[in-house]
Amino acid sequence: MRILSGVQPSGKLHLGNYFGAIRQFVELQHKGEALYFIANLHALNSVRDGRLAYALTLETAAAFLALGLDADKAILFRQSDIGELGEAYWVLGTLVPMGNLERAHSYKDKKARGLPADFGLFAYPVLMAADILIYGSDVVPVGKDQIQHLEFCRDWATKFNVAYVPGYDAANPNGENGSPQGIFKLPEAFVCEETAVLLGIDGQKMSKSYGNTIELFGEDKEVKKKMMSIKTDSSPIEAPKPAENSALFGLLQAMAPPGEWPEIETSWREGGIGYGTYKKKLVDYFHLYFDEPRKRFAELMGDKAELEKILEKGAQRARAYAAPIIQKMRAAVGISRSG
Repeated sequence: MRILSGVQPSGKLHLGNYFGAIRQFVELQHKGEALYFIANLHALNSVRDGRLAYALTLETAAAFLALGLDADKAILFRQSDIGELGEAYWVLGTLVPMGNLERAHSYKDKKARGLPADFGLFAYPVLMAADILIYGSDVVPVGKDQIQHLEFCRDWATKFNVAYVPGYDAANPNGENGSPQGIFKLPEAFVCEETAVLLGIDGQKMSKSYGNTIELFGEDKEVKKKMMSIKTDSSPIEAPKPAENSALFGLLQAMAPPGEWPEIETSWREGGIGYGTYKKKLVDYFHLYFDEPRKRFAELMGDKAELEKILEKGAQRARAYAAPIIQKMRAAVGISRSG
């Protein structure tokens, strides 16, 4: 099983990134061939400062490694290091219906929030599909909000195979009944129902775009300040506290040691402890959970040359997966000789 996913280096990584994606990536590296990329081309849609973009790319790589990714087992690489990606992006784009892009959730959502409707935002799903298809991915871990993009990817891969693979049968994409296999494999979505969706300090989904995050590798004082400012209701100390849509409750559940969580949940639902006490517990749990990775992150960021070597090695390994697929694609569309 070949697993592929990526994270945009569009801001400082936060608790939502870890519990919503990175923790899952670390677990999946033991279940198949795992390829994880730093999506620095995607990030150009929102980061328009070259120095910052480069710094965030290295920080994201260091974070993956500090949080448990094994670069000898999984493949960690930078999206922009795979030059063939741009070619696949264009070839695939020649088959993509405009209507698909116009109804893409990411495009509609960002337009509704007043973000610029430029080409990068509009064509984002095509680059995402190229990312997935050129490595022959079997499984793509996605959040529920990304399922539509993966469905587009499958549809476009099918359109390409039907157009360029003689005898390809869309009803038998894996080549059953003697029909040829497609050049692009149809990937499956992997949605982990247990993945935590954390709320930020303002009660909305934790997101860099909302400015409501708690950074994984921020300074101690800033982390504490953010946690102590988490929005809560006016329930008195002695009253039971509402758990639904509570950012504080969700963060405690994510980080409390398993042996301590039942007591916290019981006291929360029965009352008798104030929000301030729970926030102080959350600070302690954060350090218990993340101090070792934070130390490792600082060490990695102190040797950027080594980080570059890791990313370059990862790109070489990733390119080995992509090369035969790109070669077949080029021959099929006539931009290189076949055979």
